[in-house]
Amino acid sequence: MQIILDIMAYPFLSRAIIVGLLISICSSLLGVSLIVKKYAMIGDGLSHVAFGSLAIASALSMTPMLLAIPTVLIAAFLLLRLNHSNQIKGDSAIAIISTTALAIGVIVSSKASTNIDLSSYMFGSILSVSTDDVNITIILSCIVVILFLLCYHKLFLVTFDEEFAKAIGVKVEHYNLLLSFLTAITIVIGMRIMGTLLMSSLLIFPTLSAMRLTKNYKTTIVVALLIAIIVFMIGFVISYLFVIPTGASVVVVHFIVFVLVSLKRMLF
Repeated sequence: MQIILDIMAYPFLSRAIIVGLLISICSSLLGVSLIVKKYAMIGDGLSHVAFGSLAIASALSMTPMLLAIPTVLIAAFLLLRLNHSNQIKGDSAIAIISTTALAIGVIVSSKASTNIDLSSYMFGSILSVSTDDVNITIILSCIVVILFLLCYHKLFLVTFDEEFAKAIGVKVEHYNLLLSFLTAITIVIGMRIMGTLLMSSLLIFPTLSAMRLTKNYKTTIVVALLIAIIVFMIGFVISYLFVIPTGASVVVVHFIVFVLVSLKRMLF
């Protein structure tokens, strides 16, 4: 507790904790649907798109978040369309979008002279979290949580049985698109803390760990939420004590938790 109080004494660390907790909440809510629908890697693909948009924004001296949000949302729409096409499926669609965006980002960042440190977006940096970032994160996180709760039952149907959902009149494509958009928003707000290369882990690890402890959809979401929050705080404290990158610390702790719950499931 004393360590937490010491951390909260620094404004930039307090901002990072707020943003990190909100990211953890949003990602854990979406994780179950993404994994069950085999959309787990969409987070990784959108993260690469986010990096490309950040590089372009830096070159044009634009506010990175203002370009990243619409760009990632458009990419989410394209990924969904490609995924449902007859010619391109699943991971192939993600590879096309993500690698192209990443390549564009690398080219632009290598040619443009900019004062913005793109590595902080790739790997995360608690020092780069500003008050504006916190305000944007709060607004976007509220949008994600509210839309998820309002569409909870429909998302549940679309996640586990699309055919049945279609049979009872649910517009499956609309809710798949909503899921992709909510994921895109979560990716964008997580760039500052986790970095674009590590953000997808928050969408996957909490849910995978929770699935090894529970069997009910709603319970899995709740357990994933608790795991995400607790692991983030542990990872944050470790990064503070040992002066290591926050995003990497959180991911390693998530991996340890996943291994432990997996061993528990196998042994007991």
